[in-house]
Formats: sequence, C-alpha cells, structure tokens
Amino acid sequence: MTDKKLIGVDLGGTTCKFAILTADGEIQQRWSIDTNILDEGSHIIPDIIASIQDHLKLYNMVASDFQGIGMGTPGTVDLEKGTVIGAYNLNWKTLQHPKRDIEKATGIPFYVDNDVNVAAMGEQWKGAGDKSQNVTLVALGTGIGGGIIADGHLLHGIAGSAGEVGHVTVDPDGYECTCGKRGCLETVASATGVVRVARDMAEEFAGDSKLKQILDDGDDISSKIVFECAEEGDKLALMIVDKVAYYLGLGLGNIGNMLNPEYILIGGGVSAAGDFLLSRVDKYFAQFVFPNVRNTTHLRLATLGNTAGVIGAASLAR
Repeated sequence: MTDKKLIGVDLGGTTCKFAILTADGEIQQRWSIDTNILDEGSHIIPDIIASIQDHLKLYNMVASDFQGIGMGTPGTVDLEKGTVIGAYNLNWKTLQHPKRDIEKATGIPFYVDNDVNVAAMGEQWKGAGDKSQNVTLVALGTGIGGGIIADGHLLHGIAGSAGEVGHVTVDPDGYECTCGKRGCLETVASATGVVRVARDMAEEFAGDSKLKQILDDGDDISSKIVFECAEEGDKLALMIVDKVAYYLGLGLGNIGNMLNPEYILIGGGVSAAGDFLLSRVDKYFAQFVFPNVRNTTHLRLATLGNTAGVIGAASLAR
C-alpha cells in the first residue's frame, strides 16, 4: 500500500467539498467552498484549483505527496478525455476540461466521473456496501440518480447513462418527467415527486388530516413534512408514503431482478426517513422480485451521508 495521499472533490451546484485522504480511505482534512456558477460557470475550475493550492500550502504538502485527485460532478462525463458537458445546475452549457486544466495547474494526476457514480463508489468502499463487488446506490434527492457496481466494475454504458434509475418507468400513464417521457420513478419517489403525489392525493382525501390542513391552508410542504406527518399517524400521509413505497419497491425490484446486487443502497435526502421508509419499500420489493433475488439482494440505507462524494471521488485516483 502506497503512503501517498488522495484528494477527493465533490462538486455540487451550491458547494464544492474537498477532502485529503489516506490511501485506504481515511479522511484527514475536509473543507468546502461555495460554487460560483456566474458567467456560465467559468469560475468553477479556477476556484477548485486555487482552493487545492491554498490548502496544500496550508498543510505544507506538495504534488509528489499525492497519488491523484478524483472528482465527482453533475453532467455527462467523458472518462478518457476528462471532460464534462450538460451540467446545467453548474451553468456549464459548453464542454469543460477539468482534467486538462487541473492537472496542468497542480501537477497531480486527475480523474473525473459522474457524481452519483462516485457516491456509489464511496458507499461500496467505506460505507454500507461493505466492499461488496455488487452494489447499486439509488440517491433520492430533488431527482433520483443511481450508480451501479457490478462484479467490481462501475457501469457507464455506451453513452454514460447506465444507472439512470430515476427514469425507470413505474407508471406508463403517470406524470410527465423532465426527461420528456411519462411515469418515471423520479416523478413519484424523489423529494419533488413525493410532494406531487401528496398534492394530488390530498385533493381526493375527505377525512381528518393535519397534512391536508396544511395543504388546504395554502402552505408549502416538503417530503420531510410528509414523512413526519406519517410517523405521527396522519392517515393521508400514511397513504402517500405507502404509494411512494410501492413505486420504489417496484423500481428497485426491477433493478434486483436485472442485476442481483448484494446490496441496493438507498441514499439522498429522502432516505432521511430511515427505517420508516425502508421497511415499507422492502415489503413491496419482496413482492416484485423472484425468490433467488429475494434471498440474496438486500435493501440498506446508505451510511456515509455528505462524505460519500469525496470518499468515492478519491477512490477514482487509487
């Protein structure tokens, strides 16, 4: 095992997180900066370079102390060229060259991959994936992303779209998705999807419900509020959570039947509902998989939270 360090960079639309790690994945230093998306995101890569250089100076470290830098980013990534395009929450409308620019400025080898792929690698290496060779991460956030590690290899597909779990169809006549088709898992089980389901079900609900009262008063709700009401026993909220769990169980069941991973990990903001959500999803998952998968593929909550991205990014440079 080399004693050289790794740098992990987790680039998001609001903040960019950094970490310096040992070769076996222990975080030694962490920091973050705001992501400046002004001027078509032209400040992002220079800001990343400056932050790395400042911190290496601060910690009396030089390029030769490092095995490499890995970065997770939104958008479509060309792994070989180290380029990114279509990261709209970064305001990156044109082709970006992080590998070329960051390697040139730091003198450290640089690797980049999609942010959810990288989070999956973090969970597989140091989190709930327990170093299994077959792990799928499903990240339930504003949308739904996925990362698939099969037989020890991260899957990318011919155009980098492997693992787009959010666009598995769970209701062909369902809501229209931002991708242009109908009934994607993302439309009913992401944070925004849960709210959409809640609003529709509340219109048809006639009983006594705190959640319905909130909506009838014209106040905003979030997926967090829906789950909190459900945990308090609110009848409408429990019906909403059951419907969301049904769709999640169906979508994850399809993944289980296709890939038979050892673990399907549920992460992202919606996963904060914890075992309350997991137990309900597990019930439907068992219904939608055949016996061999039911006995060998297990649903788990992701455990690394905000550090999954930097840990997984660093693992790209191993």
